[in-house]
Amino acid sequence: MDNRRYCPVCASPLERRVLADHERALCPDPDCGYVFWDNPIPVVAGIVEHEGALVFARNALWPAGMYGLVTGFLEPREAPEDAVVREVAEELSLDARIESFVGVYGFARKNQLLLAYHLVGEGEIQLNEELAEYRHVARAEAEYWPGGTGLAVRDWLRGQGYDPQPRELPDAVQAWMQQPPTTDASGN
Repeated sequence: MDNRRYCPVCASPLERRVLADHERALCPDPDCGYVFWDNPIPVVAGIVEHEGALVFARNALWPAGMYGLVTGFLEPREAPEDAVVREVAEELSLDARIESFVGVYGFARKNQLLLAYHLVGEGEIQLNEELAEYRHVARAEAEYWPGGTGLAVRDWLRGQGYDPQPRELPDAVQAWMQQPPTTDASGN
């Protein structure tokens, strides 16, 4: 739930009321009428293959043992396909081409709608400041995590004829996942 306190249009204190079957932040000033709809934010996610293996990365804000996919927000008027290729280039320094669209996944914890793609990346991996480390994992050895982009990994691997197993998350990762979400894309 969003914690906005003041209307961004007229600066009146916002009120919480039910509108369209959901509690929302509303401006009580009838001349303003601002409603914060809190719609999900679209985020792209890349299942990246590099040198014959999948690339899983650890965001610099994540605890040790937590790896995921390259993810990121779309820029204004940017197509999702362009966004995922850009994110792979920014975060891994790879030239990537999209092989397929994997699917759409809800990520309620962060109020995001994940658009997942499979890409093949070429070049030498060089991490940007957002990522702490990465690892290559063979398709046959890849596991999935039970939410967010992990479900895209599961579905893509199954579509490739593999039977991935869920990954047991370390205690530190489970504790971190229980914390309130931050406002960046780092929890996918």
